[in-house]
Amino acid sequence: MKRTGITDLPLHGGRAPRWLFNRMVKLARPIVRLIIDEYGVKELLTRLSDPFWFQAFGNVLGYDWHSSGLTTVLTAVLKEAINPEKFNIAVCGGKGKTALKTPVEILEISEKLGLSGAKAEKLKHISFITAKVDNTAIQDGYKIYHHSIIFTREGEWAVIQQGMNNTTGYARRYHWLSYNISSLVDSPHSAIVGDKRHSNVLNMVASESREARKVSVDLVKENPKKIYSMLKQLSLSTYSLDKWIKGADTPVKVKEIKYLLMPRKMNWDALRKAYEFQPKNYEELLSIKGVGPAVIRGLALVSELIYGTEVSWKDPVKYSFAYGGKDGVPYPVNRKAMDRSIQLLEESIRMAEIGERERLNALKRLHLIVPKTLSRT
Repeated sequence: MKRTGITDLPLHGGRAPRWLFNRMVKLARPIVRLIIDEYGVKELLTRLSDPFWFQAFGNVLGYDWHSSGLTTVLTAVLKEAINPEKFNIAVCGGKGKTALKTPVEILEISEKLGLSGAKAEKLKHISFITAKVDNTAIQDGYKIYHHSIIFTREGEWAVIQQGMNNTTGYARRYHWLSYNISSLVDSPHSAIVGDKRHSNVLNMVASESREARKVSVDLVKENPKKIYSMLKQLSLSTYSLDKWIKGADTPVKVKEIKYLLMPRKMNWDALRKAYEFQPKNYEELLSIKGVGPAVIRGLALVSELIYGTEVSWKDPVKYSFAYGGKDGVPYPVNRKAMDRSIQLLEESIRMAEIGERERLNALKRLHLIVPKTLSRT
């Protein structure tokens, strides 16, 4: 499984006009059909999980604003444009209350596509855990309010979800893909895109947090009273609890924590559930109902300060656009990757069964975004 990107977008209110939405659906359907016929559903999933291609596709269809609305509108367009039984691929979920219906939609469409009960349940878990990771394991200040999962008859999938930060006025988009990576909680990023970088972001799925994840799992297997005692001590001091346990007269400072912000309120019922459940790994820990940001942060602080394991406090945003920067920071633009994305869209538009006017307008919009993208990078 592979998370392929994160994009920061300004929040814009309102909704797309119905006439625009209908035109986007009308144009999206033949392009999607062409991509599937020529390149297969795997290629479509791969492209939708690419932040640049996803953005470009939305612009090509006529949604010209660089805003949070592109995510919600484009996934809604795809949901209406794609007939699961004809395309062998389906879109579930959406914005707000619609996102809460995702598990039911997955079961209904899985039955239509002929997926086994086991595959359907796995997709439900994927839908749940990807949202849990971005809402809880990564504490970047963005609360998920849009969630879509796109899956095939074979059970392959992509997840596109979006979080909102009311303080900054920006939304952040998260892309996931089911190819090549074996873990949902161990450094799943391959391309992360964003205009804003925040300080002191707890990232428990970073590779640097690997040992802290193990310690967190070990901690919840013990009586919650022990965690309570540790957190109480942390709220009073930044000295090693190990020294206190050994009865040292003068506590010795053994580790300086990078960032200490104690959770305001712990869900002790959730910790008791975790103790009874005895999770085998971090993914199972995240799956427990009630294990939210406060529990994850509390366990992370205990892991880092008391047990000395490293925890990542770096925002997972890595660069300002999907293909690098023209000034070489953090690395040069990957022009081959960008050219491939543009080429696929251009070929699909030229070959799709659409009117000549729609084709010319779509190509014009595609060519307009290329210099804008390069100037931003």
